[in-house]
Amino acid sequence: MRIMFVGDSITIGSAGDHTWRYRLWRGLSRRTAVEVVGPRTALYDPATDAATSHAYADPAFPQQHLAGWGEGWLHMAPLIGPAVAAHRPDVLLVALGLIDLGFYTNAAQTTQNVHAFVTAARESNPRIRMAILPVLRNVVAANDPSFDAECAHFNDLLTKTLAELSTPTSPLTLVEPPTPWPYESATHDGTHLSPAGERVLADVFWRALEGDWGTSAPCR
Repeated sequence: MRIMFVGDSITIGSAGDHTWRYRLWRGLSRRTAVEVVGPRTALYDPATDAATSHAYADPAFPQQHLAGWGEGWLHMAPLIGPAVAAHRPDVLLVALGLIDLGFYTNAAQTTQNVHAFVTAARESNPRIRMAILPVLRNVVAANDPSFDAECAHFNDLLTKTLAELSTPTSPLTLVEPPTPWPYESATHDGTHLSPAGERVLADVFWRALEGDWGTSAPCR
């Protein structure tokens, strides 16, 4: 099984992180043959304000991904088709949206980019499967009711969109995070994942994939 992680800052992670990618890979690789693929390998480095670090907490981890600090559906929609064609993933594990709503697009516009992303991925692999995470509430949403409402609106649109676009040959699975998302304990700054948050996010993606692999275990 070839998997590609697609995401923003919580997926790329920072220098010194394990990342939730690592936590999920460890769990999956104990149960099934998994190959991690993607065009990028770096972590974000606060010292350079760019994706220039390879200082993973476990350097033995397969580091490939398609994630970027400050990148969202808007940025990944044009990249996903060529990435799927070049790296041939069977499954996309996607965590995007917060940065879009915070800086670039409203809920309806972000949903249009979800459509474009799914279409482009399927053009490169008509049988691609995707597990997609809704926007996680963060400290900004907790303190800004209008932004919180926009995130909730997008999540409603995302749920409907995945149901509409999912097909038997290319299923789209909505990943269900804990409700409410425990951002105080799951992050170190209200947004970016702590080790506990890495484990929680890995576990919710695992549960979304249970139907594919028929097994369940915590990711650590």
